Amino acid sequence: MFSCHFLLLTWVLLTARVQSHSWRPCTGTRRHRLPLIFHPLPLQVQMVQSKGSRGLRMASAVAAPLNFPASQIFTNCYYFPSEFSLVATVKIQTLRQKTNEYIFSVVREGSDSLLLGLRVSENRLHFLTTSPGPGGRSRMTFKDVGLDNNHWHTVVLAVTGSYATLTVDCGLPLELKQVQSFPSHLSTRGSRFFVGSRGRWRGRFSGLLRQLVLLPGSDATPRLCPSPDPTLTELSIPQVLKTIPFQPDQQGPVYTYEAEARVTLGDRPPCSRPEQGQLWFNAQGKGLFICDGLTWRTLLQSKQRLDYVEDYQDLYTRSETLDVEYNPRVSPGRDSRTGSGIYRWTNASFQLYQNISTQEARSWKHFTIDDKIFLVVAANFREAGSEWSVIYQWHRRRRRFVRYQTLETHTAQDWEAFRIHNHSFLVVANHRRGKQELFEVNQTLLTSGAYDWEFFTVGPYHFLVVANTFDGRTTTISSTIYVWLDGSFQTFQSIPTVGATDWEPFQIDGRFFLAVANSQMIPDRGTSVYSINSTVYELNTLTQTFIRFQDILTHSALDWEFFTIGDEKFLVVANSHDGSSYSLNSVVYRWQGYEGFVPVHSLPTFGCRDWEDFSTDEGSFLIYSSAKSRLSKVFKLRNY
Repeated sequence: MFSCHFLLLTWVLLTARVQSHSWRPCTGTRRHRLPLIFHPLPLQVQMVQSKGSRGLRMASAVAAPLNFPASQIFTNCYYFPSEFSLVATVKIQTLRQKTNEYIFSVVREGSDSLLLGLRVSENRLHFLTTSPGPGGRSRMTFKDVGLDNNHWHTVVLAVTGSYATLTVDCGLPLELKQVQSFPSHLSTRGSRFFVGSRGRWRGRFSGLLRQLVLLPGSDATPRLCPSPDPTLTELSIPQVLKTIPFQPDQQGPVYTYEAEARVTLGDRPPCSRPEQGQLWFNAQGKGLFICDGLTWRTLLQSKQRLDYVEDYQDLYTRSETLDVEYNPRVSPGRDSRTGSGIYRWTNASFQLYQNISTQEARSWKHFTIDDKIFLVVAANFREAGSEWSVIYQWHRRRRRFVRYQTLETHTAQDWEAFRIHNHSFLVVANHRRGKQELFEVNQTLLTSGAYDWEFFTVGPYHFLVVANTFDGRTTTISSTIYVWLDGSFQTFQSIPTVGATDWEPFQIDGRFFLAVANSQMIPDRGTSVYSINSTVYELNTLTQTFIRFQDILTHSALDWEFFTIGDEKFLVVANSHDGSSYSLNSVVYRWQGYEGFVPVHSLPTFGCRDWEDFSTDEGSFLIYSSAKSRLSKVFKLRNY
């Protein structure tokens, strides 16, 4: 049985790098490695693939837990190191109150008394030790760590003297100090290691365990961080858990594993490496899809194609509208006396649900943090010489959005909400003052008349792109793409634009695109030009830059919207002005592979400002807002 510990527990001794006066590496200088071949898996564990990565699930309560004598690790002496790091990669479902589960423990044989253990409970992580002599047992508890949320996490617990430091997913370290230092001579003689339990029958670990490493010496975090995928960063992963495609001529045993199948309903969910193998059932589109780690692949689908577009609903608002945001539907009003309106889809049409007082609202953004629902408005509330935008939170009991927080802005045009490594961020496009602030990390990015921010991901990399409109002299300026590296956004690429007002990122068959809406050319001298090209860019993976893919003639374009009908992909542009009239056709373009996007439908609009697509039980729809009229329109997409 003792050989089974090689599945997960790796003992690393690098004596040349250990600097400790309180402990000598008396176990020798060898590094215990995982065996390359073993089959079948022990009865105590089951291999499971979840969110694109494999882990081991410990045995049920009827089977003996995975354990081995401590002497298998401590070969030359039996003292536990006084300075060490524990590295664990786990995936834990939500734990109920008063539920305690052990990632690992060291227990005295016979008495079943605990020497030390790493335990998880609801939103907490505990490190327990038993000191020889007076003082007895101690516990260090890290609160609000958020490990039990059904996502992969990598934790590094570093213990030195009376201090313990916890780092989750290469984030900011949490440090605790206990009254009594970790014992310098903790004997492991006559004890056993238990993986996924506290002794033989208690504290069974119900989650998945991918990595468990004990490393003597100081904090091991610099060995793992920074990392392009900090939730799954590796120090020592068993070979059997590494996702390697099967080769027909492969030698040795073939390991089978169970895949967690999760079926998502509703709108198209994200598809990336963590969602690999998951299913999405599109009830409205009558299709079943599987995520291949990059895009959704069709398994079964009732083939649908766009036939024509019909006028469905006239939506009259109290003023001109500058933006629409679906889920929930929000229509920001331009007139400070009328405010903004939230519309609810009822009986197959939008009905006014709630009025919110705003001043010169420019756009809304809907986002969630945990199970809380928020709306943030880019507005210009003026108080005491300052301008403020407002965040509203959905009040479940009152069933209304209520004011949650105010943030100082400067002629705010747009908000973008996103998450990176379980941290939530908001970025604002300040039009009048050329600085943008990411409030979680207190980062400022220089811009020129910023009009729009868009967040997108490509594999493990996170990007922000800003639409710079005007630098005070001309609209022919560069807009910038930023990439998240080492905890902040850094410049990735600058792209020449002409009065850029919107970016639209999208994917087609594993290819990544960015479409920019160019609004007008204001030269140093002469008149403005509104009929100019907007451009679609494609990411070139060889040069690692976005290159020009297609130019499309537009007329003061203010927005692009990407949407799909069945297997077909579309872009619709908001044409707002041609220099003489606001009554223009906005155009729907269909993706046709090598030909790029070709026009297929022209929709009469007036001062078109923004497009949104959405789907309900009644079908697929487009809605546009008018910056020059109180009339916004809903179109239904008829399919066959």
